[in-house]
Amino acid sequence: MSKMHNEEQTNGDTSAHDEDLMNDNERLEWTVSSEHKKERIDKYITEAMDDVSRSQVQLWIGDGLVTVNGAVVKANAKLAEGDLIELQIPEPTAVEIIAEDIPLEVVYEDSDVIVINKPRGLVVHPAPGHTSGTLVNALMYHCKDLSGINGELRPGIVHRIDKDTSGLLMAAKNDRAHASLAAQLKDHSVNRRYIALVHGHLSHDQGTIDAPIGRDTYDRKMYTVTERNSKHAVTHFNVTERINDYTLLELKLETGRTHQIRVHMKFIGHPLVGDPIYGRNKGIKMNGQALHAAILGFVHPTTGEYLEFTAPLPQDMEDVLASLRSR
Repeated sequence: MSKMHNEEQTNGDTSAHDEDLMNDNERLEWTVSSEHKKERIDKYITEAMDDVSRSQVQLWIGDGLVTVNGAVVKANAKLAEGDLIELQIPEPTAVEIIAEDIPLEVVYEDSDVIVINKPRGLVVHPAPGHTSGTLVNALMYHCKDLSGINGELRPGIVHRIDKDTSGLLMAAKNDRAHASLAAQLKDHSVNRRYIALVHGHLSHDQGTIDAPIGRDTYDRKMYTVTERNSKHAVTHFNVTERINDYTLLELKLETGRTHQIRVHMKFIGHPLVGDPIYGRNKGIKMNGQALHAAILGFVHPTTGEYLEFTAPLPQDMEDVLASLRSR
């Protein structure tokens, strides 16, 4: 099923969400489990997706974008165990995204690309019903010239990191640059390295977690390692320090699935400190997971020069490490 190379034997590829490439025509699939039989389909999909209202789901159903076992249904249709639900998400409709004067830490900027050190707690792009207070709102105020490839909701956004993950993120300022950066992400040539603090001691100093990721059947807002409706996912890790009952890691993403590092670390029994979804309730408390996108390297879309940027650990992670080391 899945594997971890050269260290601990742990444990595909069909459909889910890819964090690398912002795809507005995304197709999602779910297979209904027994605990959701007789549930309304509009309720099921609403609970399965982040930041999407039930009224939006009902509009998609009314437009014929949702099928059950290949057939178009109504919003009040009741589900049966084993039903295959498919949703074809449409291009985002034109909505007014307001430029907002939100402070940004700009690491690099030219006429093609901008690199931001995103703080923990900042959402990357707007979603239906939540169109303010995001990195996109801030970028629109700062740049005035973002790529339009990903439509009104995601101008300039080529990839993203979770709300409660800090660190480096690049955005494109024209469509040519966007296409170049997206191609580099697709062929896995972008260098993305993260620093994470996890629970427990990893028994090996380095390794690779190769395990497919898809939505969790029992909690559809979560992702998990699974063969069903999943995508190939690979994370490489190196241990940099073992402190008490914790391990500090550097991780390199080969693929970029939603919540990939968080899911993979939970899968091998070492969840991220502070992770509100995949973590543990005991131990160190943080406002979000101890995960930081520390290094970002890519080939410049115009000059062909390789650029690499580094962002220091945020203060909250530094404070936690200092506290652990002093024990």
